[in-house]
This record gives sequence, structure tokens and C-alpha cells, in this order.
Amino acid sequence: MMGEFRDMLFSTSYNLKSTLFLLGAVAVLTVAYAFRLLLKGRANFARVDKQGGSALLSKGVMEMAYWWLQPMARALVALGVTPNMISWASLVFGLLAGICLAFGHFGFGGGFALVSGFLDSLDGMVARLTGASSDAGEVLDATVDRYAEGFFISGLVVYYRDIPVLQILALLALMGSFMVSYSSAKAEALHVDPPKGSMRRPERALYLTLGAILSPITISEYEYVRDYPIAIGFPMVIALGLIAVLANASAIERMAAIAKEMRRRESDALARKTLEAAAKNAAEEAANDAAPDPARTR
Repeated sequence: MMGEFRDMLFSTSYNLKSTLFLLGAVAVLTVAYAFRLLLKGRANFARVDKQGGSALLSKGVMEMAYWWLQPMARALVALGVTPNMISWASLVFGLLAGICLAFGHFGFGGGFALVSGFLDSLDGMVARLTGASSDAGEVLDATVDRYAEGFFISGLVVYYRDIPVLQILALLALMGSFMVSYSSAKAEALHVDPPKGSMRRPERALYLTLGAILSPITISEYEYVRDYPIAIGFPMVIALGLIAVLANASAIERMAAIAKEMRRRESDALARKTLEAAAKNAAEEAANDAAPDPARTR
């Protein structure tokens, strides 16, 4: 029993240290960007302008993250690292995040997820800097995104197996995340501009990673006495709840908008065919009226 408690304390301690390190690094980078704002103003990026911000993830935060990654992207280009290599590395770190979360190591899981998310952004930056952007690369990038997110939430599904309510919550979050991605892909395939909605990939990555990184703090501070055999990690549960509700709601809204647009197109096509048929009939009747009557010519 004492050995198990010591192992738990050791794990919690190191998870907390990794969380504090990550939060410290983010704080330093945020201060650096604050100086950038004072001296030169906001950092503008075409990619961020295209995606746009939302109520859950502001455009300013996205610009700050892209500004952080620019020096790293240029360094990777100088080292000859290809976008595909970065994508595969992102997948590996996503898998490591899922494994850590399955064993309840929230701090390490959040750290690996953060690296995976940064690499996910870096592969596109490197591709644009080197002119190596391609449809095949976009397919790989999108596939890696789905697997990395699946690894993350699947790890939580495994971890919360002794708490069915939280396991179901994680499954709902997984369903919502995939449905938002599917609705976006469906809209793109049908050339429909869907509502921007909430809980897109950047928002989900931010909230899931933040939930994992902050959980060791609440576990060490508020979960000395537990009603369950495992630590809950309240920030992680809150992040899952937000995604479970908002992502599914956004997916339903998007699919409804796509269906409405397709019905409008079908109605317009039918009306167009009706008008074309009426015009054709009118032209035929006009031609018949203009033609000479054979009986009168005799």
C-alpha cells in the first residue's frame, strides 16, 4: 500500500512539474509577444486571416501562436526538414499524449499534445516557406489531425473506464470532434460555405490541451480525498464537457445548413428546368403559328 501511494505521489509530482514548466514557457512567450505588440503592433498572417477567430479562440491568440512558431519554422527549413516529416512527428507525439492520458499522466499528456499541436501548425508553415504545398500533403495533414485527436480522447476513454459517466462524456466529445470535421469536409466537397460555428480543430486542440495541462494542479490541490479510485482532473472534464456539447451542436448546425443549401439548389434547379421547358414550349408554339397553313396554299 505504501509503495502504491509513493508511486502515485511521484507521478503526481512529476506531472505537476511538467505542468508548471509548460505554463512558465507559455508565460515567457506571452510576455515576449506583448513587447512585440507595444513595439510593432499585431503580427498578421494570411492563414489566420483566412481561418478567422471565434468566441472560443480569438484571432489575437492565434496570431500570437503563429508568431511564436515562425522562428522554429525557419529553423526547420534551414535544417532541411520536410513538411511530411513534421506531420509524422506530430502523429507520434499525438500517440504519446494518448498513452500518457490513458495512464492518468495529465501533465505529460498535455505536454505531448502541445508539441503535437505546434508541429501540426509547423508543417503548413514549412510547406508555404519552401513552396512544397500540395494536395497530397494536405491529405496527410488532415489524416494526422484526426488520428492525433482520436488518440488524445481515446486515452481519456480508457482512463475514465471506472467512471462510466465521464467515459460517456469522453465518447460524446470524440463523436462531436469527428462530426465537426466531417461536416467541414462534406461542405467543402459540396462547395457549400457552412456556418463558422464553434469547436473547430484549433479550438478543440486548445481546450483539450489546456484541460490536460491544468489538471495536475487541481489534482494536487483538491483531490487529496477521492470518492473514486482514480483522480478526476476537473479541468480535463470541463474541457470534455465543452467539446461534447458545443462540438455536437456545431456539427448539427452545420449539417442542417448544408442540407438547407442543397434543398435550395435542388429547388433552383427544378425551377430552372421548369422555365426552360416553358420557354421551349413557347418557342415551339410560336414556330407553329408562324409556319404557313398547307390547306390555304392549295
